[in-house]
Amino acid sequence: MTIKADNLIWKIGRKTVVDGVSFEARPGRVLGLLGPNGSGKTSLLRLIAGLRRPWSGRVLLDHTDLSTIARRAVAQRVAFVEQHASTNASLRVIDVIKLGRFPHRSMFSGWTGADDLAVENAIERTGLQNKQNERWQTLSGGEKQRAHIARALAQTPKELILDEPTNHLDIQHQMSLLKLITSLPVTSIIALHDLNHAATFCDDLLVMQAGKVVASGPPETVISEHLLKDVFRVDARVELSPYSARPHIHFLK
Repeated sequence: MTIKADNLIWKIGRKTVVDGVSFEARPGRVLGLLGPNGSGKTSLLRLIAGLRRPWSGRVLLDHTDLSTIARRAVAQRVAFVEQHASTNASLRVIDVIKLGRFPHRSMFSGWTGADDLAVENAIERTGLQNKQNERWQTLSGGEKQRAHIARALAQTPKELILDEPTNHLDIQHQMSLLKLITSLPVTSIIALHDLNHAATFCDDLLVMQAGKVVASGPPETVISEHLLKDVFRVDARVELSPYSARPHIHFLK
């Protein structure tokens, strides 16, 4: 086990945004987080990344309550890529990626060979070798998203949490990014809007509605016509793809 949520509750004022959520993320696997807008996905991701404290319940990291672990120690192993991550400074791409080493360095420590190796590996994994010395603002949307993932990988995390990283990308960059994420040797939790992408690339799915978990398990047991109608309010047919043996959704007019 790496990440486990145990009856998490989080509120804004009197509104319950995350309502009694429990799940376990399997080590080295990709867990897809699904649900309509306002279902609590982003809030849940922030809770399990340690960026928010639950009102009740707890997040366990290898059987240890996340709230008892120092923030730097959490940042050394859990990386979070936000939905609207931005970098406005006029930096080179490699300098943005180097920011991922911040949790591993003290105020007075110098740059080390281990830092160089982590950054080089992150650049290689994300295919940014030819972009690393370019200015951040010259990158395309897909390249910027890869750079944000490279910065997260430079943290050398064991867990990678991503909030809708394919938003606003064209189909080529969406597919490329998802293939990259699923190839990484980490436990990944990723919020997605595209249900077919989730069915294709994720090992397990967690579906939320109004702050609650309404379905969980492998895609072939979670994705159903009834769920699509009940949770997402769409009429569709679900068949197994002859190419992937995963569920494929055909939306009806």
